[in-house]
Amino acid sequence: MGGWIRWGGAVFFAVLVAVFAYLKTPVPPAFDKKAAIDAAAAFDARIIRDGFGVPHIYGDRDADVAFGLAYAHAEDDWATIEDVIFFSRGTLAQRKGKSAAIPDYLIAALGIKASIDEKYETDLSPEARAIAEAYAAGINFYCAEEKRRCARGAAPVTGKDIVAGFTSRTPFFYGLDQQLTEIFEGDVELAETAKQTREAFLRVPRGYETGSNAMAVAPSRSADGHTRLMVNSHQPFEGPVAWYEARVKSGEGWDMIGGLFPGAPLILHGAGPDLGWAFTVNKPDLVDVYALEVDNAKNPKRYKFDGGWRDLEIRKVKFRVKLFGPLSLPVTRKAIKSVHGPVFVTDNGVFAVSYAGEGDIRTLEQWYRMNRASDYTEWRDALSMLAIPSFNVVYADGDGIIAYYYNAALPVRAADIDWSQAQPGSDPALLWRGTRTLNEVPQVVMPRSGYVVNANHPPFAASGREDNPKIEDFPPHYGIDGRTTNRGLRIQALYGTDKSITAEEFVRYKFDNRYAEGSRLIAMVNEILERADETEFADEVALLRGWDGAVTPDSRAAPLAVLTAQKARGDLLNDVNIKEPDYVEALRKTSAELRAAYGRVDPTWGEVVRLSRGDQSLVVAGGPDTLRAIYPQGDLSEGPLKAVAGDSYILYADWSGPGNVDIRTIHQFGTATLDETSPHYADQAPIFAEERWKTPPMALEDLLTEATADYRPGQTR
Repeated sequence: MGGWIRWGGAVFFAVLVAVFAYLKTPVPPAFDKKAAIDAAAAFDARIIRDGFGVPHIYGDRDADVAFGLAYAHAEDDWATIEDVIFFSRGTLAQRKGKSAAIPDYLIAALGIKASIDEKYETDLSPEARAIAEAYAAGINFYCAEEKRRCARGAAPVTGKDIVAGFTSRTPFFYGLDQQLTEIFEGDVELAETAKQTREAFLRVPRGYETGSNAMAVAPSRSADGHTRLMVNSHQPFEGPVAWYEARVKSGEGWDMIGGLFPGAPLILHGAGPDLGWAFTVNKPDLVDVYALEVDNAKNPKRYKFDGGWRDLEIRKVKFRVKLFGPLSLPVTRKAIKSVHGPVFVTDNGVFAVSYAGEGDIRTLEQWYRMNRASDYTEWRDALSMLAIPSFNVVYADGDGIIAYYYNAALPVRAADIDWSQAQPGSDPALLWRGTRTLNEVPQVVMPRSGYVVNANHPPFAASGREDNPKIEDFPPHYGIDGRTTNRGLRIQALYGTDKSITAEEFVRYKFDNRYAEGSRLIAMVNEILERADETEFADEVALLRGWDGAVTPDSRAAPLAVLTAQKARGDLLNDVNIKEPDYVEALRKTSAELRAAYGRVDPTWGEVVRLSRGDQSLVVAGGPDTLRAIYPQGDLSEGPLKAVAGDSYILYADWSGPGNVDIRTIHQFGTATLDETSPHYADQAPIFAEERWKTPPMALEDLLTEATADYRPGQTR
C-alpha cells in the first residue's frame, strides 16, 4: 500500500512540475546593456530643463534630438512608456492579465506587426526610420544605465516598436472599438471585453471620449493684425494618451514645442517659429463590416466571394495571459483575414472588417514631415499623405495663413449603400477601392471671415457662413459625422461674432464656461422646469430657474444641472443614442446624492469638483462640453468629484510676422508625471486652475537663465 502511495505521490509531483513548467512565463532574452550603451555613443543630445522642468532638447541632428527626447520622457514617465511598448508588441496581457488579452489578440488579428515587418524598409524614409531608431536607442540607454530600472523584456526596444505605437492606436481615435463591440454583440464576455479596448488602448475612462478645441484667427480678424492659434486638446489627465510637453531643436531645422504622448518621438501638435497646428477628434465613417457566407460557422476555412469560394487566410497567434507570480496562461488563437480585412467569428456570424489605415505604417512618417515643414505648402503636402487617418486639424503660421481640414482617409466605396449596416461579403462591388484625396474632404483655407474653429462639431460650421463647406457637396456615403456640441455652439457665438478680436479676447473666449441656449444641457433644464412637480422639487426648480448657464467655482446651480445631465445623458452629455432620457428621475437621484453628501441641494461647483494632484485640491471652473472643459468622476459619498479629463496641455501661439512668435503654454499638472517627490509633479496645477499661462523660454540664452538641469545623457550633469 505504501508503495502505491509513494508512486501516486511521485505521479502527482511530476504532473505538478509539468503544469508549473507549462504555466511558467518564459524568461525573456537577456538585454545586452553594453550594446545599448555602445549604440548610445552615436548620439549627442543636450537636455536643458526650464524652471518648470520641461525638457528642451538640443542636438546637431534630428536623430540626436529624438534620442534625447526618449531619455528625458523616460525620466518623467517611464512606467507609462513601458506599458505602451508592451501594448504595441501585443504582449501587455503577460503583464496585466485578462483585461489586456483582447487588445493583445487585436494587435495580432489586425496584422500590425506583420505590416511593419513587411514595409518598414520600403514605406518609411531613411529619415523617419532614423528618428524611430534614435528614439529606441534613447530608451535602451535609459534602461541600460541602472539595474531593475526597466521591466525584464522591455528592452531592447526597436524602431519597429516605435512605429507600432503609432499604427496600433490611431484607429481607436475614430471608433474602431465601437464597431468591434457591435460585431461581438450577443457574446456577453467578448462584447464586454471589446468595450474595454478603448480603456486598454487609450486609457480613456469609461464613458468619456477624447474631445478638443482648436481656433485660429488671421490678421484680418485680429485687432492688432497678428495671427493666433489655440492648441487645446481634451485628454485624460493620466495614462498613455495624457499630454507631455517638450521642446525640440536640431541643427537640421527641426524646431517645435508642443504635446506628445508616451512613446511618441515627435511633437504631435504644437508650434514653432514658422507655423503650428492643433488636432481635434472627428468621427468619420472609416469602418465597414461585411457578413461572410462561410463553409463552417464555427470553424470557417472558406468564404463565398464573386460567385465562388475563396480560402480564408488563417494563421495562429500566440500570447500569454498573466495569472499570478511567475505564471501565465499560454493562449493560441486564429487570426483570420479575407479580401475585405480581418475576420472575426462570433455567435452572431462571421464578419470581416475594412478600416482606414489598415496596413499603412506611415503615420510616423507623416507626423515627422509635419514637424519639419517650414511653410504651409510643405505642411499641406505632409497632411495630404492621409497616413493619419482621422482628426480635424486647424493650422496657422507667421505668414498669416490659417486653414481647417476635416482630415479623414475616406474610402472610395459604393455610393448607394447604407454603410451603417453589415453588407454581404460575397459582392466584389462592395470592396473598398482606395482612399479619397485630401482635396475631397471638407476644408476652409484663408477664409474671408478671417477665422477657423473646431470643437468636435460638424465641418460645415468651421468658419464664417460665407466660407463654410456646403453639406450638399459631400454625399452621405462619405460618413461625415454630424454631431453637435455645446462647445461648437459657443465657439461660433464668441469667435464668430467678434469682427476684431484682441489678444485678451482670443484667450478669454477659449476659457468660456457657459452652456449655449441651444445645447442639450439647457434643453434638459427647460424640460425639467416644464415637467418637474414643484411640490417635490421646489428647491431644485428655483435653483435651475435662476441659473445663468455658467460653470463657475461659486455657482450653486451648476452641480445640480451638470450632474443631472451626466446621469441622464452620460458623462459627455452628448450621447446621441439616448432617445428619451428621464431627466426628472435623474434630477431626483442627483438631488438625493447632493443632500446626502452636503446636507443641501446647492453646494458650489468649487465644493463638488476639484482639481486634485498630490496634496493639492484646487477649485476649477468649467464643466463637461464647455470650452473650458472639465470632466469630473467619482462618488460624492466619498468626497468631492475629481477632475480626470478635459482641458489638459494648452498652447497659445501669437505671430506678429514671419518667424516672430510668442508662445505660452500650460499643463494641468506638471512635467514629472509619476514622481510625487518632484517639485514638478504639480507645480503647474495652481496656474492651470487659475486659467493663467507660463511662457517657455524659446531662446537658449533665456533658457539658461532659469534652467534647473543641463545635461547630456550618459555624461556628467
